[in-house]
Amino acid sequence: MTPGRAFFNTKIIIYTMNIAHYIRETKNELRHVSWPSRTQAIWYTVLVIVISIAIALYLGLFDLIFTEMLAKFVL
Repeated sequence: MTPGRAFFNTKIIIYTMNIAHYIRETKNELRHVSWPSRTQAIWYTVLVIVISIAIALYLGLFDLIFTEMLAKFVL
């Protein structure tokens, strides 16, 4: 085996070990997470949707106003 080939094989082994270590550590950390209840998750989802729609309407209204104002000045 050539020295370059041995180095390449060593890198693959180290990389594979790092992935396995990362997955193990991630699983351990996920055990410490405080997950929301089903009810909380549903309420938070609804809240995000409602706020997103409200902001979209708010920005859309300003876009409409500025577009109309610009159209009056240009035309």
